[in-house]
Amino acid sequence: MAKANMSLTRNPMPNQDPLVRAHNFEEVALGYSEETAIDEAMRCLNCKHMPCVDGCPVKIHIPEFIAKIKEGDFEGAYQIISKSSSLPAVCGRVCPQETQCESKCVRGIKGESVGIGRLERFVADWHNTFATAEPVRPESNGHRVAVVGSGPSGLTCAGDLAKKGYEVTVFEALHTAGGVLVYGIPEFRLPKAIVAKEVDTLKKLGVKVETNVVIGKTLTVDELFGMGFEAVFIGSGAGLPNFMGIPGESYKGVYSANEFLTRSNLMKAYLDNPETPIMKGGKVAVVGGGNVAMDAARTALRLGAEKVYIVYRRSMEELPARKEEVEHAEEEGIEFRLLCNPTEILGYNNPEDPRDPKNGFVTGMKCVKMELGEPDAKGRRRPVVIPDSEFEIEVDTVVISIGTSPNPLIKSTTEGLEVNAHGGIIVNEDGLSSRNAVYAGGDVVTGAATVISAMGAGKTAAKAIDEYLSK
Repeated sequence: MAKANMSLTRNPMPNQDPLVRAHNFEEVALGYSEETAIDEAMRCLNCKHMPCVDGCPVKIHIPEFIAKIKEGDFEGAYQIISKSSSLPAVCGRVCPQETQCESKCVRGIKGESVGIGRLERFVADWHNTFATAEPVRPESNGHRVAVVGSGPSGLTCAGDLAKKGYEVTVFEALHTAGGVLVYGIPEFRLPKAIVAKEVDTLKKLGVKVETNVVIGKTLTVDELFGMGFEAVFIGSGAGLPNFMGIPGESYKGVYSANEFLTRSNLMKAYLDNPETPIMKGGKVAVVGGGNVAMDAARTALRLGAEKVYIVYRRSMEELPARKEEVEHAEEEGIEFRLLCNPTEILGYNNPEDPRDPKNGFVTGMKCVKMELGEPDAKGRRRPVVIPDSEFEIEVDTVVISIGTSPNPLIKSTTEGLEVNAHGGIIVNEDGLSSRNAVYAGGDVVTGAATVISAMGAGKTAAKAIDEYLSK
């Protein structure tokens, strides 16, 4: 075994050159080599109390899988991860490890934490490349469970139940399984072939996936019970975009981030002659500061925009996106217009009917400058408008990325299902809703959050469903 690595810094992740990657959709991060993965694993102290595990929403046995990497047993490391996570190749790429497992790492006290996420990605990629053994499908226990939505919470719940012998059917509204993993996260951050591989693994465990089924429209929750399902897990996400309610949002060239990313990621608008139209080129403003805003801005750049702005009403210190995503965006030439907020989207109306803004196209955006005042309820300093500070930005496309809400369709078609003021399904600590045998988790409960938190909710609900049906 290699010697312990007491370096205060982690092994860097090799990336595509920013000037090259800004013009392609290939994955930015290139991954660790076997030698680098072992060297990084040797930085782990194998702490007795394992604080990193406490920081993981799905409780991966982190020191154990890293110990296997130290030995060069990469498949053994994968098997340890897969006991807790149904989507290791996904988590290794998109989870905010820096605020979860890695934030608890003892090595982070006097230096940089162990690159846990990078090691998880390496192990999953090694397995997907070299492993030949097929997953073993458990013997059926005779119970049937329906899962609504094939995003991270739904796939996690389905996988955990399938491993226990449940006959699970996942119902997906779109034509491809994966939920936000395929429509919301760009190829350069999460290749779609990786998502397809993870879904295929679940299918080999016995999970059935029915696409083009909109629960609440094609079938209702009550009809699922009538079909013989004994429990239902709702993991339909938060796909209803929020808008600002400012003048001009109906102009052509104004998108929600959901629509913009779905057209590019899932419907392949990045092709030279796409069937799905999308505004390409020109100047683009993305309003918002989260990971989705970074994804939209970087996608716009790759679609041929000559200039891309991130417009955010707070400062860089309050920016909610992952540090890595912000750094990548800056490296690629995206300009951050901070402490400013849009008040109106400007456009050119159809001369034949100047009263109808729906026939117009975006020409610019009015903004006001902001300053930070007292902290709000979440502890972030509240942005306050600076008087007489209005200015204009010349843009051709505006992408609104200020959050999403759960689609009200399931609530409106399911009697007795209680939701909160934001439309999120109300559940108890086990994920059980106000309806017997109806569970929910992920963004449909919390509103837009992280992939790993949605996975944690799926695991919690799967455990509760198993206990309920095992009585």
